[in-house]
Amino acid sequence: MEPDPFLTRMRTEAPIARVHMPYGEGNCWLVTRYSDVQLVTSDRRFSRAALIGRDFPRITPAPIAQDEAINLMDPPTLNRVRGLVVKAFSNKAVEKLRPWVRRSVDELLDGMVEHGAPADLADHLADKLPLRTITEMLAVPSQDRRQLRRWAMTMMSMSAADRDDAVGAKAGLRSYFAELSAERRRNPGDDLISALATAEIDGERLTDDELTVMSMLLVITGHDTTTYNLSNIVYTLLTHPDELRRLRAEPEILPRAIEELLRFIPFRQGVGIPRVALEDVEIDGVTIRAGDTVHVSYLTANRDDSAYSEPNEIDFDRERPAPHMTFGYGAHHCLGAHLARMTLQTAIGTLLSRFPDLRLAVPAEEVQWNTVSIWRYPLALPVSW
Repeated sequence: MEPDPFLTRMRTEAPIARVHMPYGEGNCWLVTRYSDVQLVTSDRRFSRAALIGRDFPRITPAPIAQDEAINLMDPPTLNRVRGLVVKAFSNKAVEKLRPWVRRSVDELLDGMVEHGAPADLADHLADKLPLRTITEMLAVPSQDRRQLRRWAMTMMSMSAADRDDAVGAKAGLRSYFAELSAERRRNPGDDLISALATAEIDGERLTDDELTVMSMLLVITGHDTTTYNLSNIVYTLLTHPDELRRLRAEPEILPRAIEELLRFIPFRQGVGIPRVALEDVEIDGVTIRAGDTVHVSYLTANRDDSAYSEPNEIDFDRERPAPHMTFGYGAHHCLGAHLARMTLQTAIGTLLSRFPDLRLAVPAEEVQWNTVSIWRYPLALPVSW
C-alpha cells in the first residue's frame, strides 16, 4: 500500500509543479510537500469559492462539488455554515452515539459469523456500518440507504465513460435531499437535517439550496472515507503481523494506532477539490499567479520526511507527530473527523476482540483493488477466523 511513486518523486524533485489533469480546462499547480500543503489550505489568498463557474482541472469527468456546497465556500460564509453543523459532530455528540455504533458493529459481525468463514469483511462490515451511522444521524429511511450508496459511488468515478452516470447520480442525490430537507423544514424531528433546517446564527438560517446540498454532502462525506479506510486498516493490519500482534496485546493504544494508520495508508488515488489563487503568491521561490488553480496532495504530505521520521514505516509510538492530513487541513478540515475516528476505533477494536485469529482468506496479492473511483480500497476483503 504505497502512494503513487510519481507523486512521491514530485515531492522530492518538484514539490510545486505545473501539471495537467485529465479533465477540465488548462493546467494547474500541484503542491506535494507537507508545509506547502498547510500553507495553501489555510491561507486566505487561496479560494475555493473562486472555483464556482469554472471548468477547473480535476481527476473526475464531472465536478463532484456543488456550487452551494460548504466545500466551495470561503470564510466568513464558510464559518457561518460550519457553525450550524459543528455541534452535531462535536466530541460530546459523537460519544453519545458510540453505544449505538457498538451495537451496530456487533449486529453486523453476528451476521458475518452466521455466514461463516471465509467471509467478505467489506460486504459484511465496511460497506454497511459508516453508511448506517450517518443515515441514522440524518434519519434517512433504511430502505433508501442502498440507492444513496450507489449514487455516492457513481459520483466518485474517474472514468470518462461514467460521466453521464455521475451527472445523473449527482442529480438523483440532489433531488432526493431537496424533497427530504423540505419535509424536515415542514415537520422537524430530532435528526441532524431537522437541526440544520431550524438552526439560526445571527438570525439567519440555511437557504433551501444550502440545506439540500449540506444534507447531500453529509451523507457522502459522512461515510466514504470511513468505509474505505475501515477495509484499508484491516488489510494493513492483516499484512503487518508485528503491528497486529502488538495491537492485540495492547488494546489501549488503539486510538493512536488508528491515527498512525490513517497517516500511513494512501486512502485516495489522486487529488480532491483545488483552490484558486486570488493574488500572486510566492511559495519557496515559485510564483503562483492570481487566477491559477492549485491542487494539493494530502497523500504525499502524509509521507513527507520533513514532517515525519521514517514516514514509510508504521510507528504507533511516534512522539508528537505532525497532524496527518487524511481529514484535510485548515478551514475545510473534515467536519465528521470525530465521527470517523469513533466509528473506526469501535469497529476495529470490536473486530480484533471478537476474532483473535482473524486473517486474510486469500494471499495478499490476490486482493483486488478499486481502480476507477477516487478512493483506494479493496473491492472485497475475504477473511477467515
